[in-house]
Amino acid sequence: MNKRKIINDPIYGFISIPSELVFDIIEHPFFQRLRRIKQLGLTELVYPGANHTRFHHALGAMHLMRKTLDTLRSKGHFIYDSEYEAALIAILLHDVGHGPFSHTLESALLKDVHHEDLSLLIINYFNKQFDGKLDFTLQVFQNKYPRKFLNQLVSSQLDIDRLDYLKRDSYFTGVYEGSIGAERIIKMLNVVDDDLVVEEKGIYSIENFLSARRLMYWQVYLHKTTVCAEKMLIKLIERAKYLARKNTITCPNEALNLFLQNDYRLEGFRGNDSLIEKYCTLDDTDIWASLKLWQNHDDLVLSRLCKGLLERKLFRIVLLNEKPEASKLADLKSKIAESLNLSIEDAHFFLAEGAVSNAAYIPEGQISILTKTGKVIDVAEATDLPNIQAMKKIVTKYYICWPKEVIYNF
Repeated sequence: MNKRKIINDPIYGFISIPSELVFDIIEHPFFQRLRRIKQLGLTELVYPGANHTRFHHALGAMHLMRKTLDTLRSKGHFIYDSEYEAALIAILLHDVGHGPFSHTLESALLKDVHHEDLSLLIINYFNKQFDGKLDFTLQVFQNKYPRKFLNQLVSSQLDIDRLDYLKRDSYFTGVYEGSIGAERIIKMLNVVDDDLVVEEKGIYSIENFLSARRLMYWQVYLHKTTVCAEKMLIKLIERAKYLARKNTITCPNEALNLFLQNDYRLEGFRGNDSLIEKYCTLDDTDIWASLKLWQNHDDLVLSRLCKGLLERKLFRIVLLNEKPEASKLADLKSKIAESLNLSIEDAHFFLAEGAVSNAAYIPEGQISILTKTGKVIDVAEATDLPNIQAMKKIVTKYYICWPKEVIYNF
């Protein structure tokens, strides 16, 4: 069959499939699952257009990687075809380990398992399926390949992942202030001593990239309503786990029931292809189907949380500059218990608190600028870019979420 397909993307236009191996990976059920996982989780409750998926993002990132490697080749950097394909597959599969609602349930369904660790396990699974053809991909993904810049294109402060998701998320949310000139940045990339650098004439595009990233975090990724909805979903899964272990809850999906009844750590996945296969059946639709089923459950905590998300009746959220006092949180929990006729233990499911941080540029793992004199410097050292110096500061805000009908002032 013809495996050289063309996909029409709303951001870049036509995206072509570069090889039969890439086509076969895209066709695999584990990758097709990404069609059913939203890129931005519950952000559609704030920005209704944010319905794009991890599948969109993975294909877009592969497209940008291809453009980047072609640019580097045009500047005289020799890249073997095997390296070229390995980098394409590494970026294509960088998010394949995401579970339902992307980052939202990353620490709720599993126990301290990062999606990148699962992506690595799934790439290993693919490598066995495809007779070792992903050996180079695994080296690039793990930063074990001798040519460092290939890994930097997959994971760094100026990686292809960020170039696509900023442009894509800005487009689908309608937050156009977050848009970046990805194509121009790619044209300005180069390699010096095996490290990825940006030519000096692209420095203002990098400043815009970092500014857009900072803005997108506050306005989209850390939007207070999104944070509130995500915390409600996490509390809901916590309650569902509690009920599943008492065998008082039904799941539409056998795999979801397995993960509710067990706290799997990363060690449980290693060498366990059966568990990886079960995990890779889960997507957003399993959670939504469960919410629709559980909204009529006898457990009032579970049913209330389900209805709140299904009907968009979200908690109130307050942002603070300082961590709230423990005595005030205890007082609020008592009021929640009294107002909703709950025990103090159950009131825990209607109170969420924590912190969100926004770091647009972290000096470790710097973005390097190649000056016209041939010197390589950190972008933050550029004398005429004081904004980047300011963006190195990590800003932290504290939040508290609770039901709107409970009146309480902080």
